[in-house]
Amino acid sequence: MSINPLALWGNCLDLIKENVSEQQFSTWFKPIQFGSYQPATRTLLLRVPSMFVYEYLEENYVDLLKKVLTRFFGDGIRLNYSVLTDKENNLSQTVQAEPVAGIAKARQRENANQPPSVLDIGEPQQIDSQLDPHLTFQNFIEGDSNKLPRSVGLSIAEHPQSTQFNPMFIYGPSGCGKTHLINAIGTRTKELYPQKRVLYVSARLFQVQYTNAVLQNKTNDFINFYQTIDMLIVDDIQEWMTATKTQETFFHIFNHLFRNGKRILLASDRPPVDLKGMSDRLLTRFSCGLIAELEKPNVQLCIDILNSKIKRDGLRIPDDVVQFIAQTANGSVRDLEGVINSLLAYSIVYNGNVDMRLAERVIKRAVKVDDHPLTIDDIIESVSNHFNVTPSSISSRSRKHDIVVARQVSMYLAQKYTKMPTSRIGKLVGGRDHSTVIHSCSQIEQRIKTDTMFSHEIQSIEQSFKLKKM
Repeated sequence: MSINPLALWGNCLDLIKENVSEQQFSTWFKPIQFGSYQPATRTLLLRVPSMFVYEYLEENYVDLLKKVLTRFFGDGIRLNYSVLTDKENNLSQTVQAEPVAGIAKARQRENANQPPSVLDIGEPQQIDSQLDPHLTFQNFIEGDSNKLPRSVGLSIAEHPQSTQFNPMFIYGPSGCGKTHLINAIGTRTKELYPQKRVLYVSARLFQVQYTNAVLQNKTNDFINFYQTIDMLIVDDIQEWMTATKTQETFFHIFNHLFRNGKRILLASDRPPVDLKGMSDRLLTRFSCGLIAELEKPNVQLCIDILNSKIKRDGLRIPDDVVQFIAQTANGSVRDLEGVINSLLAYSIVYNGNVDMRLAERVIKRAVKVDDHPLTIDDIIESVSNHFNVTPSSISSRSRKHDIVVARQVSMYLAQKYTKMPTSRIGKLVGGRDHSTVIHSCSQIEQRIKTDTMFSHEIQSIEQSFKLKKM
């Protein structure tokens, strides 16, 4: 009696589960689905959810798969993958697994550019982590805008050996605390695990180091060094959007660290989907862990941040002055710190108390203040008047053409004239997500470039904003 191939694959999964951790099994093997088995050619087809999963299986578990499949399907089994390439349209691509011997040779070539294993050399020497010791979790005040990334970041610092949420990709506008958070994660990790090789580097410095290594013919040494890092923290990676060679080199470093369970933290001023010019294979890897948005702090969080710094610096500032600063500093942590530092300097030099008059003087010098900032409601009102639709219809689920255009224009102008993140704009315009806002802005930008009449319409709406402020 012949055995059902699907049942044989079930036996394979049971054996695999006994040989890997529960997390590894759930991440890499549980998503695999049995496709088909052709007895004539002894070919097994397995369905995997993405090209990234296929590549990872081939790079890390091909030997285990070969042994398990041989045990239950016999010698000479051929393995093909059906890779889902377009989830929306359910399109797949069949990929033939490389023979085990070929993979072994490829790994041998790859290892020629890697540092010796720990069996061949001693423990790598400790390095200067380049972390700012003043940027810690103790002075990173928690609020609604940063609760998720802060909680996950602290968990990563306390359990760096876990592969969950790896890589962690943090994005948000300037001044929202990205650099503080990634430094805090690295600093806490070094406190708990002093032996870990943790390195913070800006994307610009990484690019300069790589360029120097190429000029000095030391590219292999450069790559080898970064492949010894236990926790790599890269800030402002949007700097690489036009740096093709740097992207390619980082791709190989990323793969090595990821395969070996090392931690990768990335920070950017925009989400991966908006990193135009970044290679698709890097974007795929950026998106396979956790993408966490840091929004600009709201007024209450600004007040909490100010009170924390005031207490730390030994200042006395009345509550009404704190409230005024929080409402005026445009939700930028850097602006808040700049104002407090200036107030501290003024109070010391002039030996006077900090009052509202002094705060107003300092604010005018330290922060670009808009006495009448545009709100999302102002924008929606102007757009609805121009397109002759109601403000409520813009936030509705209607798919009528004129309403869709008005909605997209509202999102485009909100992103241009307010300092709100895309996720917040989406919530205020009918509860949409940030990807809808990004798509809408892209649509309007393209139409402005190709449709002169439409471009004039947008300018007319923008002119109405100026008239409102007069």
